[in-house]
Amino acid sequence: MQWYPIKLTPHIRTYAFGERLIPDMLGKTAMPEGVVAETWEISDYADTTGTVTNGSLAGRTLHDITMEFPEEVVGRGWCGLHFPLLAKFLDASHMLPVHLHADDETAVRVYGAPNGKSEAWHIIWAADDATILAGLKPGATDDELFDAFKAQDFDRVMHRYPITAGDTVYMPGGIIHSFGPDTLIYEIQQTSDLGQMVMPADLYGKRYTEDEWDRNIRSALDDLKTDFLPKPNAGLETRVGGNSYRIGAVCKHFVVERWALTEPHHDDQNGRRCGLLSNVGEQITIRYAGGDETLGRAESCILPAGIGPVDIMPSGSADLIYSYVPNMDLDVIDPLRRAGYNDEEIAKLGHVL
Repeated sequence: MQWYPIKLTPHIRTYAFGERLIPDMLGKTAMPEGVVAETWEISDYADTTGTVTNGSLAGRTLHDITMEFPEEVVGRGWCGLHFPLLAKFLDASHMLPVHLHADDETAVRVYGAPNGKSEAWHIIWAADDATILAGLKPGATDDELFDAFKAQDFDRVMHRYPITAGDTVYMPGGIIHSFGPDTLIYEIQQTSDLGQMVMPADLYGKRYTEDEWDRNIRSALDDLKTDFLPKPNAGLETRVGGNSYRIGAVCKHFVVERWALTEPHHDDQNGRRCGLLSNVGEQITIRYAGGDETLGRAESCILPAGIGPVDIMPSGSADLIYSYVPNMDLDVIDPLRRAGYNDEEIAKLGHVL
């Protein structure tokens, strides 16, 4: 079949930390009234798997087509239990709960899950006072951490950093974190929803009993890792003609890039891998062998591995976020070294070298 840019229905979460930044600031249409805290743009997690809205596959789920056409959708030689990446827009109008996600080893050992949840946040917009909490200060015992979390005195034991639009934060599984308020992000992550919170209420604001809260904190401490200290970074930029490509976060599970295009972008992965494209600017046109597809503001699509050569055509300029599962040398290390970056600079992007 002729593969094409695949658009999906978004899955919406109404968590208490959100408000209306996604429709009102980002410009995403066809959103319900009330809180829109997250839109899962590309998802194959359990019953949130998206339904194709365009082309010959319309009406089928991402899970179905990934399982039937794994190499054509995800990439040559790939096999797995679900599409490997989950991309979302997230509105942290209020501070996110302090929480962590299990890493791969913990996910398998403790939860019987196929994988954990490493993620990266690319900051689309942030107020002047927006910050992240990320990772632990050295030296605290489990009892001291428990006491700090019960007192909700997070700055006593966690690092806080300011963030600004254009920053990216790589957050591997097991690292405790939060961000906001007044922050709008794009998040790329492994396909998982495992999480442990240390807060007195759940994601919808319902308060736990004291015993439940204590158990949640102890469970989070069991899953906690201290082997990585996330920090916001501005990424590393390469340029081709009038186009800018900035790599913001890197690990074996994903890469996230911000593209600013003033000229057509040509891409041909030759069946090697797919790409996830989210538009945070003006409408673009994607040209491929079978025709054209437009991608409007706040829309997302998958460029499947089998699509062949594509040309992304800006209408004046384009502002895009692009994510994929990397070949580390081919996609990241070699291009950045050719652009003049040293290994120390590249290593700051995440788990790279």
